Amino acid sequence: MTNFSNQAILNWQAFLELKVQNSKDRRLHDFYHAGTYHNETPLSDIEFVALDFETTGLDSQKNSIISIGLVPFTLQRIFCRKAKKWYINPKDKLQEDSIIIHGITHSDLQGAPDLLLILEQLLNELAGKVVVVHYRHIERDFLDHTLRMLINEGIVFPVIDTMQIEADVQREKSQGIFNFFKRKRAESIRLANSRERYHLPAYAPHDALTDAIATAELLQAQIKYHFSPDTAIKNLWL
Repeated sequence: MTNFSNQAILNWQAFLELKVQNSKDRRLHDFYHAGTYHNETPLSDIEFVALDFETTGLDSQKNSIISIGLVPFTLQRIFCRKAKKWYINPKDKLQEDSIIIHGITHSDLQGAPDLLLILEQLLNELAGKVVVVHYRHIERDFLDHTLRMLINEGIVFPVIDTMQIEADVQREKSQGIFNFFKRKRAESIRLANSRERYHLPAYAPHDALTDAIATAELLQAQIKYHFSPDTAIKNLWL
């Protein structure tokens, strides 16, 4: 199977060791200090955590996180009893069109904490695990920008992006002279559409915890169909 990593950071383990030395915030220092896996670690030995954000919009520079869901898992099991979900007080106003999408209203957010109040707990849940998301530019970009605004220090960490995996799978399927003449196009890589191709059950979308569980299940299926438990983590993380 194709190597999906973009090779932007060749050695995440060494990179996070450098971040330990440079991080000024204690919470981020502890997060980086937990480290990550060696490049050659097989997927069967990895502890993952699926992460999903609901936001007030799609622009990390202007919009805010309003809900976070996460669930730890391995290739064999999803640990739903250890799942976590938080509502977060947004820095910008809820827009009517975003409420229609995620169903989170002002009453849901009444009394919700600022991200800083749950930051240590969130980072503890992510530390030492490989974060799995469906479209990394939401979770990684929003968390980085939000922390830059709150503590003047951003965050970076390796992720497996199930949307990127699915995009590469669909691109491969749509290539070739036979598919050119059939005008076969790549299929949708949205979370629900991607899950459907692996015969996974349909879940109601746009709930952070439900989407985190859905993402965990999707990665398990993608590895079963396109990789193997012996595949090295370096072939998937970004």
